[in-house]
Amino acid sequence: MKRTGPLSEVKGIGPKMAEKFNQMGLLTVGDLLGHTPLRYEDWSSPRPISEFSVSDNVVFRGTIEKAFHRRIFRKGLSMTEVRLRDETGIISLIWFNQPYVKYGFKEGDEIVGSGKVSIGKKNNLFISNPSYEIVREETVFGVMPIYRRVRGLSSKGIWTAVKKIIYSAEPAKEFIPEKILKLENIPDINECIRAVHVPSDMKEALRAKRRFAFENLFLIQLSSLIQKKQLLDMKGPMIVDDIDFAKELLSSVPFPLTFAQKRSLWEIMNDMKAGHPMNRLLQGDVGSGKTVVAALSAVMGAKQGFQAAIMAPTEILARQHYLTFKSLFGHLDIPFALVTGKETLVFYGKDLESSVKRKDILEDIRKGKIKIVIGTHSLISESKTGSIEFGKLGLVVVDEQHRFGVDQRGKIAQKSGLKDHLVPHFLSMSATPIPRTVAISMFGDLDLSLIDELPKERKPITTRVIPPEARERAYDFIREEIKKGRQAFIVCPRIEKNEDEEIFVARSSSDDIKTVTEEFRRLSQDIFPDLSVAMIHGKMKPEEKTAVMHDFHSGKKDILVATSVIEVGVDVRNASIMMIENADRFGLAQLYQFKGRVGRGPHASYCLLFSESSSENSLARLKAVAEAKNGFELAEKDLALRGPGEFLGGAQTGRPDLTMTALQDPEILKGSRRAAEEVVNGGIKLEEFAPLKEKLDIIQNKFHLE
Repeated sequence: MKRTGPLSEVKGIGPKMAEKFNQMGLLTVGDLLGHTPLRYEDWSSPRPISEFSVSDNVVFRGTIEKAFHRRIFRKGLSMTEVRLRDETGIISLIWFNQPYVKYGFKEGDEIVGSGKVSIGKKNNLFISNPSYEIVREETVFGVMPIYRRVRGLSSKGIWTAVKKIIYSAEPAKEFIPEKILKLENIPDINECIRAVHVPSDMKEALRAKRRFAFENLFLIQLSSLIQKKQLLDMKGPMIVDDIDFAKELLSSVPFPLTFAQKRSLWEIMNDMKAGHPMNRLLQGDVGSGKTVVAALSAVMGAKQGFQAAIMAPTEILARQHYLTFKSLFGHLDIPFALVTGKETLVFYGKDLESSVKRKDILEDIRKGKIKIVIGTHSLISESKTGSIEFGKLGLVVVDEQHRFGVDQRGKIAQKSGLKDHLVPHFLSMSATPIPRTVAISMFGDLDLSLIDELPKERKPITTRVIPPEARERAYDFIREEIKKGRQAFIVCPRIEKNEDEEIFVARSSSDDIKTVTEEFRRLSQDIFPDLSVAMIHGKMKPEEKTAVMHDFHSGKKDILVATSVIEVGVDVRNASIMMIENADRFGLAQLYQFKGRVGRGPHASYCLLFSESSSENSLARLKAVAEAKNGFELAEKDLALRGPGEFLGGAQTGRPDLTMTALQDPEILKGSRRAAEEVVNGGIKLEEFAPLKEKLDIIQNKFHLE
């Protein structure tokens, strides 16, 4: 069986299951074998059913007392239920919309498995979508791999598919040179593929996972070192610093720059006059003044005749940057423009602004008349309405963690209008708090500038973890703040409740998840009927979202109930309260972004973290958010508290999760760096070892296009 063969052609997987795998980014036999388990469980020691409690992750073993399937016509759902009994009690195993499951059970069968215990509306305990196996005479249960589930595909389903191919797939090519394998005591790749999915014991499983963690970090670090070396061989435009103009420019800004801002600006200016393309990551908390530093860099380049492209992830944020330029540098004689799918505006300086046809603005950019162009990433991509060609592009600024490899830089250089093979300078901005160890390892090709202090006018945001019994007092506090003229965000993790939960799960469950639609109804009708409450989420049409945000921004709405769509690019200076429901369900980076949506004006601001979780680890994480003085301190705490798998926000699966976990292991970190330097410094010739070069090309494309 070829590793490049599509999963849809594997006997026993079929098109429907293959489609589920495709949604996970697993297209081929090799992709599936490379999808490592999330964790392992010891199924040799099940717990008695009588000891199960709500929210426990348990291993069970018992006899099927009854198995049946029924349709719930009112909701268009189907449900398979197995009642499982052991010597101590009985529990239900539940599957929604998986009718094929019923064919695998018969009364009297003994099964073993694992899952999370929930409580139903009638206070009955059940386990939804458990991993399981039918007990046979030859069955030997020990270490069981547990994979992260996706909708319609269980951990058992993934493991069953893996077992169909693991012994019949062609061997994988070893891409780590033998010299490195011996030096770092790394097992052979095919031995590890088998051991990570079908381990004989926990020691073997963890050794295999360690191999995959090492190889991912090795490839990323090797890619970074190669990128850095290639950039040193390239030429960049010489944008020399004009000290007199810099002083004049800084004196015109209506607020003093912090020391960290000045230091970052100095580092950028030194890079831009060095003769090589700058490749710098500018990191700082929300509101720390990154945009001002980038804007000053762009203006200084424009003074010397170079253009700058400022790219934001959303049109909302692009417009926000445009308005910042107007307020700070509108008095200068430097034309700049906003170019998005919705509008094309040119500010000519000295209060002269005009809406211009797209074809006319493209011509002015090509001729170099417009010095600074602000928009989304479409600024440097192909477009049906005409791609942007620059006249003399000296600087590219990208907001929020987007980055480019050497190939992407080459494409930008072709549009830059620069001569003599010059490549524009590149500045990436990010408000995501990343620990220094992670930044060095994952962004080794970028130089790092930190803005680790807030402007003096920014007031600290008071953050509190609110226990369930204090909910009513928190609502009273929100009402009082709104009476003072302030506004509030209320964030929920979901848009609406899953139908299977609505039918079967008790609403009083400690695992209850707040949804935007339900909270909007409850808050507007029951809690704040006298206030104006709005709702926004990702399923709404763009024009609906725009209208809601306009009403909230203008003060027509007091409270905005939202999902994470307000995480980036929302700037409402009058909003002073950020209330986050089920805060334990968000990554710490996300919580920090939410927190940064308030405190942007002159008013005292508050972030209220609600959680009904009893988990000590979850509460410790929320306490870390409340106590952290800045995003970098929070990131380091998060790394120590729960590992790096989710610190960038949202759970990651498979290999990326392994890579992040490896960053906590000093030995893997040092070894992978040592191995990468061995290749780059000539100990191993990359061009003579095709498997490594092939693998490196894949990782570079994935890593840089994120």
